[in-house]
Amino acid sequence: MDYPKKVKIREVCTRDGFQMEREFIDTDKKIEIIDLLSECGFADIQYTAFVHPRAVPNLKDAEVVSQRIKRVPGVTYSALVANEKGFERAVAAGVKTVEFVLSATDSHNINNVNATTKESLQRVEECLKKDSDCLIMPGAAVAFGCPFEGVVPFERVKWIFQHYVDWGLTEVSIADTTGMANPIQVYDTIARLLDLFPDLELALHVHNTRGMALANIFAGIQAGAKVIDSAAGGLGGCPYAPGATGNIATEDVIHMLDLMGVETGVNLDKVITAANKVREVVGHSDSYILKAGKAFDLVKEKPKKQT
Repeated sequence: MDYPKKVKIREVCTRDGFQMEREFIDTDKKIEIIDLLSECGFADIQYTAFVHPRAVPNLKDAEVVSQRIKRVPGVTYSALVANEKGFERAVAAGVKTVEFVLSATDSHNINNVNATTKESLQRVEECLKKDSDCLIMPGAAVAFGCPFEGVVPFERVKWIFQHYVDWGLTEVSIADTTGMANPIQVYDTIARLLDLFPDLELALHVHNTRGMALANIFAGIQAGAKVIDSAAGGLGGCPYAPGATGNIATEDVIHMLDLMGVETGVNLDKVITAANKVREVVGHSDSYILKAGKAFDLVKEKPKKQT
C-alpha cells in the first residue's frame, strides 16, 4: 500500500478548540497548555486567532498569550486571521505565520467573516502586498461539503487554489470544516489538486463530526497531504457551522500513525499528558485514546494453564 513515511502535525487545540468553549479560559491556563504542547515535537502550533472579540470571545487575549508563551526552537507558532486588521494585529504581536480563513462557498464565508469568497481572496491579496516577513497560508474551509450549499464542485475549489498558485504561494490548507467528507472524496480532491499544482504543500484539516476523520486523514496522506491538523483532546468546531463538532483528537491521530510506522516527530505520551490537562481545564474531551489508552498498553501476561 502506498502512503508516506513522514507527515507534519499542526496542533490547533488552543485556537480551533478553545474558540468553541462557552466559558472564558483563563489566560494563564492557555499559556500552560501551549507550553506543554511545545514540548511534544509538533512542527506547528496554531495557538490563537486575531479576530474580533465579539466573534470569538475566548481568544480576546491573543496579544497577551503571544507575549508570554515559551517558544521552543524549531516550532512554528502560527495564528488565524480573517481580514487585514487581524493580519496587522498578528504581525504586531510577532507572529511569523498566519492562516487566512476563507471558505469555499459564499454562504459559509458570509456567515463566518461577513464577506464573499471573492472578497476574502481580495483581502488575502492585499495582505500579501504588505511589507511583512509574515508567511500567509490561506486555505479553503468547507471544501468537501457546505452546510448551506451541500456538495462543493471541484471547479470551485480549483478556482480558489489557482489564485494561491498565481500569487506564488506553496503552503495552503484544505478543510472538512463540518465533517461532511468521505475518504474517496478526500483522496480524489487532494490527488486532483496536487496533479494540477504539484508544488503545493497541502495541509488537511478534518473534523470528526460523523466519525470519519481518521479514515479521511488516511486517504488524505495517501493522496499526498503533507500536514495534518488536529486538536489535543478532540476539542473544537466552527461557530458558524450548524451541528459541527470537534477536530480529530491529536492523540488519536498520532496513535494511528505510530502504529502505521509513519513518522511525525511527535511524542505520543507527551501529547496524552497535554490532552489530559486540556480535559482538566475545560471539563470535557472527545478522544478514543484518553478513554481506552494506547492499543498495546492492553497487552497482559499470557494466562498459564493450571496443573
